[in-house]
Amino acid sequence: MAERVYPSAKPPANGTAAATTTNGAAPAAFPANKAQLYNATRPAYRPQPPPRRSKRRVCCVCCLWTTVFILILILLAGIAGVVFYVIYRPHRPSFSVTSLQLSKFNLTDTTLTSAFNFTLVARNPNKKITFFYDTIAVEIFSGDIAIGSGSFPAFTHGTENTTTLRTVVSSSSAPIPDGTDISPLKSSLKNKNVPLKIQLDSKVKVKVGKLNTKKLKIRVVCDGIKITPPSGNSTASATTSKVKCKVDPRIKIIKWTV
Repeated sequence: MAERVYPSAKPPANGTAAATTTNGAAPAAFPANKAQLYNATRPAYRPQPPPRRSKRRVCCVCCLWTTVFILILILLAGIAGVVFYVIYRPHRPSFSVTSLQLSKFNLTDTTLTSAFNFTLVARNPNKKITFFYDTIAVEIFSGDIAIGSGSFPAFTHGTENTTTLRTVVSSSSAPIPDGTDISPLKSSLKNKNVPLKIQLDSKVKVKVGKLNTKKLKIRVVCDGIKITPPSGNSTASATTSKVKCKVDPRIKIIKWTV
């Protein structure tokens, strides 16, 4: 009589019937189903804030635009200067000493007395520029010693105009400042060849078309003058043919052409 194989009375743990193999051995147990996670090791997505501009980048951008702005201003100023030159053709006024006569000169160890007759010619070569001069202070120096002072009255220097100015530059028993070395002046008097320099100081207003500038300081220096002191009541004249007068370059009215 054939043997019967009876199944185990105890059901499998997962509630399903256990499968048998053809040789009667129990099959290997299948692992329980597990949820599969897609890329389980990848961190959860988090929205990132927008990138911040670095301070260095902002600074570079500001510097760039500032440079561009300055270059544009320079370009516009250059264009305006060219237009101004083409329209007005500005030239500096010129000054020349036409006469300088010494009628009195007396030097002691403590005082100085002098009298000069001074003639100055001012020329304005501009066709569309007018100058308005305040009172012009005049001083005559020999070396570092002031030997006379005077002034020219205020005047208007019209377009393409030549103006002749005359005045007396003098010093009446003026005290010599303590510590002043007068030996060079005494030596030049002895050699009858006194070097002189004339200095003019004033304020000037410039009218260009309908535009008026503010009053600006101006200085004119005339150098290279030499004179022989007179004897008795005579008058000595200085040689002025080689005298050069120039506007002090430290004081600019406008950008003159040469």
